[in-house]
Amino acid sequence: MAAKAASILGSFAFAYVCDSLISDQKLFGGTTPRTVSTKDWCQETDKKFQAWPRTAGPPVVMNPVMRQNFIVKTNLD
Repeated sequence: MAAKAASILGSFAFAYVCDSLISDQKLFGGTTPRTVSTKDWCQETDKKFQAWPRTAGPPVVMNPVMRQNFIVKTNLD
């Protein structure tokens, strides 16, 4: 049982090191695109998505992972 846990932890550690080397330290070269590194592009894209007309159902956020809410609440007083 201990060998299984050690091998699982070892595989997670190996995956973390590989991800860090390739993504963060740019092992194979390259640069981070401007669309990822600045918030302006993301805000403009969000405005475009929210401007699309909806035909049915409550309004929803097009990118729930970034906004962390799935249904937009509206005040219907």
